[in-house]
Amino acid sequence: MKPLKEKISITIDGDILEKIREAAEKDDRSLSQYINIVLKDHLKRAENNFGSK
Repeated sequence: MKPLKEKISITIDGDILEKIREAAEKDDRSLSQYINIVLKDHLKRAENNFGSK
């Protein structure tokens, strides 16, 4: 069973958003899917570097 998704609203700098959009398009993913992947990867690396708290 897939985890439930939640909708949120965030503010992102325009230049960052454009880079994320370009990366998502190159990876053939939606913006939302790509942001989820980036955040999951970041959290895994942070946990490996600093341990879970």
